[in-house]
Amino acid sequence: MKRAICTYCLALALPLLPLAQASAADSTGSRHFFREGDRRLEVLISDRYPPAMRENLLLWADYIAGALKQVYGHWPDRRWQISVDPADAASASDPIPWAQVHRGEVNRVEFFTATTASADELRRAWTSYHELAHLLIPYRGWGDAWFSEGLASYYQNILQARMGLISERQMWQKLYDGFQRGLAETRFDGIPLAAVSDDLRENGAFMRVYWSGAWYFLAADNRLRLQSGGRQNLDTALEKLNQCCGEQRLSVPRIVAQLDQLNKVLLFGTLYDDVAASTTVPDFSAIFASMGIDVRDGEIHLQEQGPGARLRREIVRGGAGEPRIGTAMGSAL
Repeated sequence: MKRAICTYCLALALPLLPLAQASAADSTGSRHFFREGDRRLEVLISDRYPPAMRENLLLWADYIAGALKQVYGHWPDRRWQISVDPADAASASDPIPWAQVHRGEVNRVEFFTATTASADELRRAWTSYHELAHLLIPYRGWGDAWFSEGLASYYQNILQARMGLISERQMWQKLYDGFQRGLAETRFDGIPLAAVSDDLRENGAFMRVYWSGAWYFLAADNRLRLQSGGRQNLDTALEKLNQCCGEQRLSVPRIVAQLDQLNKVLLFGTLYDDVAASTTVPDFSAIFASMGIDVRDGEIHLQEQGPGARLRREIVRGGAGEPRIGTAMGSAL
């Protein structure tokens, strides 16, 4: 039996749920299936929700699964699951207080939600997009947590913008605010990121780890687009990785080596070494300037003209599918 590896959620100030709490994956409830070509999603909804709430949850699952296709046009896995259970600590301000990814033969994203949230409230919760973004790489589930969590932190904002939930300016503001939270966590300044990340469970340096990782993916995306004249980007690089190795479980060094090889660049490995050795969240000002992003008194201002503005808008726009999920195959209680 493969050990389930759980990813962290950024809302780490919230209390963890008791380990004894039942999961929809292990109890009776409704099962719903969606298909996209030869790929299938199974949605497991706990029977502890009232019927109307189950309908809201199914609409939400439909929507966020569609968001995941906004990177390379299809779901990363041929078979995958979303499971949903009631959360004891949910509030009106946070309809999804806890979520985690279980990696195994079939990857499962497990959510704990409020029992009264509307489908719209659930759609607007950033946690959904953070957790689903973990599936964009064939990560083995342990080691170099900064890389996996950085990917999820970067794409959680991009996916929301591509689905029209936040504006372009709001997206860059959220990234800027995240970098500021990472910089504000100064307890481990001077210590290489790799060491801080390895001790994440003990030291709790989540902001430093998550947002240093997000900087890595912003820098990689920016450099790929600039160096290729717009022919390559992080979306296309991850798509090639998925085509090559989507069924595998790779360490982060293997992932970055594959990304360089598949895209015929010397970028991901060198940048990995630099960020792993960084002793604080790297400076993002040059990247922002190259994309026509100004910061004044902590507020983002976007330039409307020039090549930087075009590059910036291309990141937000993406090139993958429409924000809709595939065809329902039916559901069984």
